[in-house]
Amino acid sequence: MYSGLLPKSLAPVWKIVLLVIDLPAVLLVLAVFSNLAEAQTVDTGPSYSAAGIVNAATQTAGPLAPNALATLYGSNLAFDTVAASTLAGGSLPVSLDGVSLSVGNVAAPLLFVSPGQVNFIVPYNLIAGQVNIYLARQNIAGPLVAIQLDATAPGLFSWDVNQAIAIHLNGTLISPSAPAHAGEIVVIYAAGLGRTSPDTTSGHIAGSAATIVAAAQLQVLLNGTACSAVSVLYAGLAPGFAGLYQINLVLPTPVPIDPVIQVATSAGISLPQIQLATQ
Repeated sequence: MYSGLLPKSLAPVWKIVLLVIDLPAVLLVLAVFSNLAEAQTVDTGPSYSAAGIVNAATQTAGPLAPNALATLYGSNLAFDTVAASTLAGGSLPVSLDGVSLSVGNVAAPLLFVSPGQVNFIVPYNLIAGQVNIYLARQNIAGPLVAIQLDATAPGLFSWDVNQAIAIHLNGTLISPSAPAHAGEIVVIYAAGLGRTSPDTTSGHIAGSAATIVAAAQLQVLLNGTACSAVSVLYAGLAPGFAGLYQINLVLPTPVPIDPVIQVATSAGISLPQIQLATQ
C-alpha cells in the first residue's frame, strides 16, 4: 500500500492524510452505502462534473495546480475499489484497475479508484490556464470537463473537522491534548503549492527536499496575521510522498491560542476554517 512508504515515525500522520482524502476509509463507506454488485453490471459510462473535482486537502471545487492532490467524485467511475501501489522507481501508476484519467491531455498518476471516487495527482508539467479532464473506465470515456489550473492552489489538510494536520519535530501529531508552543518549529502539511526547484516528475515519490518556486510569495497566517518570512524555514515537497508538501514553521512569540491557520501565495489562499492547536 502507498502508506507503507512513509517513514515509521510519520506513519500516523500519513494515515490521517489518507483518511482525509478517503483512501482506506472509503472501503467501509462503500461496504455500507454502495451496491457494488450493481456497479459492476452497469453498462453506462463514467459520469461526473466540474463541481465534483476538488482539492483533496480542502474537498472544495475550484482552481487546482500542477502536482496537486485532487479527487474526482461521480458515478460509474470504476468497477472495483483499488488503492495504488508504487511501481519500480517510486512512481504511481497512470492506469489502475482499467481506469485512467487525463488532465490537459496528460495522463494523471492515480492513488485510488472506486465506483464513486478517484484520487489523482495533477500532472506536474502543466501550466496555468483552462484544461480539460476526462476519465476512462475500460476504454469507455466519461465527459470532457473544463477546469482552471493556477500556478498554486493552496490547501491545508485537517483532521477532526478543523484541526490542521501538523506535527512536532519528534513526529507526533499536534492536537488539543499535545499543542504546539511559542517558538517551536512545527511541520504543517499542505497540497497545491505548485512547482519546485529542482523539478519533480508527475507521481514520483519525493526522495529529498525540493523548495516550491513560489517560496518568495508564500505566507503563513495565524488569525489573519502573516508570520515573519524568516520563520518559514522550508516550504516544499514532503520526502517519502507524491503530491504532498510540508511547511516547516517557527511559531511566533507570543503565539495566539488555537489560531486559524492559512497558507497564501500570489495565486490564492487556503480556507479560513483550519485551526492549529497551540498553548
